[in-house]
Amino acid sequence: MHERQLPKVELGSTGLEITRVGFGAWAIGGGGWEFGWGPQADDDSIAAIHRALELGVNWIDTAAAYGFGRSERIVGRALAGLPERPYVFTKASLVEGPGRSGVHSLKRDSILREAHASLERLGIDAIDVYQIHWPIPESDVEEGWLALAELKEQGLVRHIGVSNFDVAQLERIRRITPVETLQPPYSLVARDVESAILPYAERHRAGVIVYSPMGSGLLTGKMTRERIEELPEDDWRKHDARFREPQLSRHLALVARLERVADRHSTTPGAVAVAWTLRNPAVNGAIVGFRRPDQVDPIVAAADLELTEADLAEIEHAGARRAA
Repeated sequence: MHERQLPKVELGSTGLEITRVGFGAWAIGGGGWEFGWGPQADDDSIAAIHRALELGVNWIDTAAAYGFGRSERIVGRALAGLPERPYVFTKASLVEGPGRSGVHSLKRDSILREAHASLERLGIDAIDVYQIHWPIPESDVEEGWLALAELKEQGLVRHIGVSNFDVAQLERIRRITPVETLQPPYSLVARDVESAILPYAERHRAGVIVYSPMGSGLLTGKMTRERIEELPEDDWRKHDARFREPQLSRHLALVARLERVADRHSTTPGAVAVAWTLRNPAVNGAIVGFRRPDQVDPIVAAADLELTEADLAEIEHAGARRAA
C-alpha cells in the first residue's frame, strides 16, 4: 500500500506515466570497478529499493555496467515476488574489460548479447526503456541504434533512448528511428545541457530523465571536506575535480544556500537540488541514487516540492553574478 500519491508525468511521448523521482541504481553496483562507489551491502540496497517503492516511486534506472551486472542482479532480487513491478530502465554499450575497467562497444552482436544478459539478471520479460549508455565509439552510433530498434521490434524492449549524446549525434540516429528518451547529467553543478540538449528534447517530444541531480552527493549537505577525504579509494568521487579545490569551495557555498532554502520548506538540501532540476519544462523525471532505506524519504519529498521565485533567486544568485 503506497503511503501517498507521488505526482506523475508522461515520459516524453512513450505513454509511460512516471513519478517525478526515480530510483537510481548506479551506487548499488558497489566498488571494485572503474566507476564504483566503494563497499555496498546488498541487503541495504534491496531495503532501499523496497522503501522507494513503498513511497510510490514507480521506476528504477540501472545499467549493465554498474558493478558489471551486480546492480541489475540486485534490482532483480528486489523485484522478485512483488505483486506488481515498477518500470525498469537499463543501458548497454559499456562492457567489462581488463581489471574491471569499462570497454565501449556499439556493435550489434555485443548489444544483443547485453540485452539478453540484462533481461536474465533482472528477471523480467521486457525492458521498459533500453538506452545506449555512451556514444562511444562515435563511428558506431548508428549500428548501436539499429540494434536497439531491432530489440524493440522483437518486443524485448518497449522503448529506446540514449544517455550522454550531443545534438549532432541525436540528429544522426533520429534519421533511423525516433529517439524516445534522453538521459543527460543535470544539476546545479552541471548545467551544460540547458543550452542545446534540453531544448532539443522539448522540440522532439523526447522524454528526459536526468542523472546526478544532486551532483553525485555533492549537494546533499552531507558532503563535507572531511567526508571527501575519508571516501574509500575505490569511490570515483574522491578523485573527481568537482570534489576538489578550487571547485569544492564554490560548491560548498552553493550547498549553504540550498540549506537556507531547505530550512524554509522543512526539507533537505538534496531535495531542493532535485526539485530545482524538475522545474525545467523539458525534464520529466530525476534519477536519485539511494544506498540505504533511511536515505529515501527525505529526497522523495522533492517530487512535489514547489520552489518559489525567492528560493530560486537565493539558490542561483552567485551563479548569475559569475555568469554576468
